[in-house]
Amino acid sequence: MGVAVWLLIAQPWRGAAADDAASSPAPKQSASDTPTPDPSTSTSTPAPTTETQDAEADAGSSATPSAEETPTAQPCVSRDVTVEALTDQESYGGGQNPQLSIRLTNNGTADCTLNVGTSGQAYTVMSGSDVWWRSTDCQTEPSDMVVLLAAGQSVSSATPLTWDRTRSSVSTCGDANRQNAPGGGASYHLSVELGGIPSTQSTQILLY
Repeated sequence: MGVAVWLLIAQPWRGAAADDAASSPAPKQSASDTPTPDPSTSTSTPAPTTETQDAEADAGSSATPSAEETPTAQPCVSRDVTVEALTDQESYGGGQNPQLSIRLTNNGTADCTLNVGTSGQAYTVMSGSDVWWRSTDCQTEPSDMVVLLAAGQSVSSATPLTWDRTRSSVSTCGDANRQNAPGGGASYHLSVELGGIPSTQSTQILLY
């Protein structure tokens, strides 16, 4: 089964949000795009017949589904969802910053909904029991985005977060001189959480 992707932050879920994009209204036609009729050649338009009016009414009624026709799903439960921490590499040389992502899989037999917005995302980098970096420490303008996750579907972030290899804290968000994480083959571990569901295990990061 293929793996869909989502756009983090601006559009967190490219695959799951595709239906929302498809339902966006088409651009309005500007006045300059509308041809102006020539008075010398214009003719009166005949009134629509009863048959035409009935056809138009039928078309209009089928264009907008009723509430009963709109599919619905229950919120996802943690036992049916697997959240995984991803990195673009296993090890990083000097000057290379780890790119962090999330993979989400619905292991259940039914579609479900989940808030995958930045308000429910948390990335944590640790060295042993020492927390080095949290994505929530300096997060700005968190947002919600509830999407439908089909049964058996996996989605992963298309735009990763970058760990700049420094120690984060809420008091050093604007500090350009934050403590750098030691390299030389030092081992760190990334764990993630999405919609209140933590990753099943951490992913190792080696810095050189």
